[in-house]
Amino acid sequence: MQSDAATTTAPKRVLCIEDEHFISELYTRALTRAGYQVDVQLDGQKGLAVAQTDMYDIILLDLMIPNITGIEVLRTLRDPAKTPKMHAKIIITTNLEQREDIRADIEQQADGYLVKAEITPKELVEFLSHLDI
Repeated sequence: MQSDAATTTAPKRVLCIEDEHFISELYTRALTRAGYQVDVQLDGQKGLAVAQTDMYDIILLDLMIPNITGIEVLRTLRDPAKTPKMHAKIIITTNLEQREDIRADIEQQADGYLVKAEITPKELVEFLSHLDI
């Protein structure tokens, strides 16, 4: 008899690089309830190191994080010389208003761009469920 574990797929792994505890907790609860496995990093440099392990399907990346900006993390993850193996979808999460040219540059490198104040945790789960992973 075959076990259920053999027929089900592993949960999608999410890395949330977010220094605001309240927001990371909201995201973690909603995503965990939806079946995702979530890890949180509060620091940009540590988050980058963990992201470069290529163990995640989705990276939620805040732009304003300690020690290294989210833009620097994004550029490093997208640079094949610095991060040769990266299959994760990178979704920018921010409340920071960007100039149109800067936002366009970020959106070109990322797989999604969400304004935290405009999206509920439930809507985040819905957005992630439509990603082609």
